[in-house]
Amino acid sequence: MITVVGTGTGAPLLPETLAGAELVVGGRRHLDAVRLPAAAERIVLGPLAPALDTIEEYVGKDRPVVVLASGDPGFFGIVRVLAERFGAARLDVRAGVSSVAAAFARVGLPWDDAVVVSAHGRDPRTAVNVCRAHPKVAVLTGPGSGPAELGAALRRAFGKPPGGSLPVPASASGARVLVVASALGSAGERVERVTPAEAAARDWGPDVSVVLCLDEARVLGGVRTVAGAPAGPAGWALDEREFAHRDSMITKFEVRALALARLGPRLGDLVWDVGAGSGSVAVECARLGAAAVAVEKAADGVERIAANALAHGVHVDVVHGSAPEVLSGLPDPDAVFIGGGGAELPAVVTACALRARRTVVVAMAALDRVPAARAALTGAGFSCDGVLLQSSRLAPLPGDVTRLAAANPVFLLWGTRIPFSDEGVDQ
Repeated sequence: MITVVGTGTGAPLLPETLAGAELVVGGRRHLDAVRLPAAAERIVLGPLAPALDTIEEYVGKDRPVVVLASGDPGFFGIVRVLAERFGAARLDVRAGVSSVAAAFARVGLPWDDAVVVSAHGRDPRTAVNVCRAHPKVAVLTGPGSGPAELGAALRRAFGKPPGGSLPVPASASGARVLVVASALGSAGERVERVTPAEAAARDWGPDVSVVLCLDEARVLGGVRTVAGAPAGPAGWALDEREFAHRDSMITKFEVRALALARLGPRLGDLVWDVGAGSGSVAVECARLGAAAVAVEKAADGVERIAANALAHGVHVDVVHGSAPEVLSGLPDPDAVFIGGGGAELPAVVTACALRARRTVVVAMAALDRVPAARAALTGAGFSCDGVLLQSSRLAPLPGDVTRLAAANPVFLLWGTRIPFSDEGVDQ
């Protein structure tokens, strides 16, 4: 058997657990904190592959192995790797308290409604996007993705707006606080509350375990029956009456339904809504779990988008300015929706396509704009498809009868980034 023991924030390691071990594997601080059997080999974890190979030698000879880990080793921990390599039946896992559970306990909050994301050894953008979109997030940190990097990325979304943008009312901006938990379970444990700007300005050192990103106005939700990220909304492609808008300047729900299907907003994504108007697309993307940025050049539109986000209980980062100029200061999106557009539309589509990681969707009422938008997408390396949407809604007539009321036709184009292939490239 391989005994996997979670240490640090849980129960103390019992001497008898180590007594018969012939190989003990763990981080240096775990190994230094225990008394090992005199005959036991010790391996300090660095690269996993050599340690796993040594463990396999011992397991193959039925020699007992103990692996020391932090907290709950089955929670974003080494249990996954060991189970994949040796099989779950060979593991005797003795879990401690996870760093996430410990961090929430230190601040006296429940965490059954928290979203947990790991930035350890991963691109931190996913963690940042989750923090932008959700009111209660725990981020497992790592080198290059600690409190300073997280704070710097969140500072713009929840602090002072970037140049050219208007302040969004605090009630709509969902300002965040970061709780930085360092060296949990040790004598040097620290739990500190800071703003994103304060976090960005400090050197936190290597001992940070987890960072909680909290919208303190919304950290106590209702009673939960399912843990983790909230389920998706009960409905989407909402009726236009669900949003404040000016003179019917809003993406109609039939168009929005297909646009959302092509954008594919999901947890960890960032979506731009460019020429947002009422912000209906941005709000719906946020309701589906994505982080959303709405770009709008009209000052009254900025206020309207903020009000719509607040009404639907989501955060949308609202930027006041004209595309494509204002886009340069924004983080790269996974997907982009572009609504309307005049003579500048090809330049806007090109600017968005050069930045989008996955998809660009363009809605246009004017037939004349379609060829240029399509050329901009294909010219940026996207495959392009599209459709003309024509719908007629049921409408009442006198005498308790019904007619079909035709809505204005809309062209919807979508471009999907073509994966790069090095096939045929000289080596």
